[in-house]
Amino acid sequence: MVNDTKRAGFLDRFLNTIEVVGNRLPDPAVLFLVLMASVWVLSWPLSNVDFGAQHPATGEAIHVLNQFSLPGLANLLSTMVNTFVTFPPLGVVLVALLGIGVAEHTGFIGALIKTVLRFTPQRFLTPVLILVGVASHYAVDAGYVLVIPLGGVIFYAAGRHPLAGIAAAFAGVSGGFSANFLIPSGLDPLLQGFTLSAAQLLDPEAQVSIVNNNVFTAASTVLITIIGWFITDKIIEPRVSGHTIDGDPEQMPKMEEVTAAEQRGMVAGIVTALFGAVALILWAVPTDSALRFEEQITSFQAPLMQSIVPLIFLFFLLPGVVHGYVSGSVTSHRDIVKGMSKSMETMGYYLVLAFFCSLFIWMFGQSNIGILLAVKGADALREFALPGPVTIVGIVLLVGFVNLLVGSASAKWGLIAPVVVPMLMQLGISPDLTQAAYRVGDSSTNIITPLMPYFPLVVVFCQRYVKNTGIGTLVSLMLPYSIALLLVWSVLLVVFWVSGIPLGSQSSYVYP
Repeated sequence: MVNDTKRAGFLDRFLNTIEVVGNRLPDPAVLFLVLMASVWVLSWPLSNVDFGAQHPATGEAIHVLNQFSLPGLANLLSTMVNTFVTFPPLGVVLVALLGIGVAEHTGFIGALIKTVLRFTPQRFLTPVLILVGVASHYAVDAGYVLVIPLGGVIFYAAGRHPLAGIAAAFAGVSGGFSANFLIPSGLDPLLQGFTLSAAQLLDPEAQVSIVNNNVFTAASTVLITIIGWFITDKIIEPRVSGHTIDGDPEQMPKMEEVTAAEQRGMVAGIVTALFGAVALILWAVPTDSALRFEEQITSFQAPLMQSIVPLIFLFFLLPGVVHGYVSGSVTSHRDIVKGMSKSMETMGYYLVLAFFCSLFIWMFGQSNIGILLAVKGADALREFALPGPVTIVGIVLLVGFVNLLVGSASAKWGLIAPVVVPMLMQLGISPDLTQAAYRVGDSSTNIITPLMPYFPLVVVFCQRYVKNTGIGTLVSLMLPYSIALLLVWSVLLVVFWVSGIPLGSQSSYVYP
C-alpha cells in the first residue's frame, strides 16, 4: 500500500511537471514564428564567424548568410507567398483529406467500423478493436471520436470492464498513430513532405517517396496489435477490475445499430473500392502501361508513384459517394461538396501552422544555419562513434521526449526534421530510416502525454463509467503500452535495418 502511494505521488508530480512545462511553451504556430525570427536575427552575428565546416556535397566552406538586412528582408517578403503555397506537405494533405472528408461525412467509414466491431467474436474482441483503431487513421481523427468510446461500449456489453476497452482502443488509435496497412494514409504525405524539405537542405536533388515506410508500417500494425492484445488482457484488464463502475447508466454511450440502408450503402461502397482497385491493377500490370516509367512501376518518375495522393482521394471519395446515395445520407451533389468543405474546416489550424513552418524551414535553408547544425552535429556523432542502431534508438527516444511537450505530429516533425534528417544523412543514414524512427518515437508516447489534444476527451470517456477517473488514472493505464511500444517497436526497426528488409517503396537505409 505504501509503495502504491509512493508510485502515485511520483506519477502525479511527473505529470504536473510535464503539464506545467508544456503549457508554458507557446502555441506550435507561434513557436515556429519565434524560431524563424531567431534564425533571422542570429544569422547577422554568425555570418562573421568561420566555423571551419565544409558542405559534404560540394566541398565548399559553409558560411552563415546574413538575412538580417534590407536585402534579406526584401527576399523574405518577395518569396513569402511562393514559399507557403509550394510547401511540400500542404497540397498533398489537403487533396487527400477532400476525399476522406466525403467518406466520413456520408457515414461510410462509421458504418464500416461499427459493423466490424459488432460482429467480432468475443475472444478476438481486443485485437480487432486495436486493429480497427490503427485503421481509423485513414479517417483522420475519426478514431478518437468514434473508436475509443466504442471500445468502452463493446467491452461493457460483453461483460468486460469498459476502461480496458477504452485503453485498448486508445492504444490502437494513438499508440499506433504512425502505423497503417500497405495503402498510405493521410499521415504519409504529411511526414514525407517535411522529410523531403529537410533532406533538400543538404541535397537539393534528394527524393523521398510517399510510400517509403509502408512495409515497415504494415509490419508495425501487426506488432502493435499483438502488444496491445497481450497488455490489455494480461495487465490492464486485471488491474482495472477493482475500479467500480459507478457512472450514470443514462449517460453511458450506447452502441448504435447499423441500419439496413447503411448496410446496403456500405456493401455498395466496398464493391466500388474493390472495382477501383482491380481497374488500377489491370491498368498498371502491362509493361507499357502509362503508369510506369521505363517499364518500372516503383520508380520516383513513375506516374503511379506520383499519383499516390490523388489515388487516396479517389479511393475514399468514390466509395463515400456511392455509400451516401445508396444509404440515403446524400440526396444531392451539394451534400458531397458539404463533406469536402467540412473536412477543410478542420484544417484551418493546420494551414496556420504550415504557413509559419514553411517560413521557418525556408529561413533555416537560406541562412545556412540548418546545414551548419547538421554538419556539426554529424561531426559530434562521429566522434562518439556510436553504432548505427544506437543512434537510431537515440532519435526514437528524443522524439518520444519532445512528444511529451509538443502534441502536434506535424509541429514536432517540422521542428525536428530540418536538423536530424540532414545530420543523419551525413552519417550515411537515409531520410527514410530517420522518418521511420520518428514514427516509432512519436506514436509510443502519444498515449501518455496530457498535452495531446484528445487526451482530455479520453478522460471524459472514462468518467462516463468510473467517475473519479483523472489524468493520472489514464496515464497509469497507458504507461505499460507506451513502454512496451518504445522497446519492442524500436527492436523491430533495428531488425528491419540489420536484415535489410525494405522499409517501403523506393526506400533505403543508407545515404547516398
